[in-house]
Amino acid sequence: MTDKAKSKTVVKLLAVVTFMGSLGWASVPLYDLFCRVTGYGGETLQADAGSDVVLEETIKVRFDASKERDFPWEFKPAQREMELKIGETGLAFYEAYNPTDRPVAGSASYNVAPFAAGGYFTKIDCFCFTEQVLQPGERIQMPVTFYVDPEIVEDREGKYVHTITLSYTFHEIDLPEAQVTLYDGPETKQNFN
Repeated sequence: MTDKAKSKTVVKLLAVVTFMGSLGWASVPLYDLFCRVTGYGGETLQADAGSDVVLEETIKVRFDASKERDFPWEFKPAQREMELKIGETGLAFYEAYNPTDRPVAGSASYNVAPFAAGGYFTKIDCFCFTEQVLQPGERIQMPVTFYVDPEIVEDREGKYVHTITLSYTFHEIDLPEAQVTLYDGPETKQNFN
């Protein structure tokens, strides 16, 4: 093999490695976008207002709460389930409590099960759309407003869904800069200054 042929082979291999690396880097954001647009994998949809159509058929929505390991909050749904008409706007609450002596910021990830319902479970407003900061000893009620799109009864898989579980998992995030400067506790100074 000549030097020119070896150089061509090396260039081709580098191009393949670069291309594969780029695909690997872009796959997570592209998959996330795909899930948010289609509801695939239990991702929910978002809307500015409730449904214009409300059916007589009802559906049960269950509420689940978890948190990542070592996340200090207490986090739970205020009610375990509700039944509502398909297309009817529902309002549920989750409760969070910070038992520590420092402010803690959190962000919630979410999905619904079964996955077939993801494209029909639509949130109008949710605490999960923004980060949450709880001060030491603070307890809050966090609302989620939603509806199940009536088109679910026309979907070949969705029409068999009679119960949907909405799940949230809270993860600790860095305190916003404004919160760090407001809190003067020793833990915050050690962790953030």
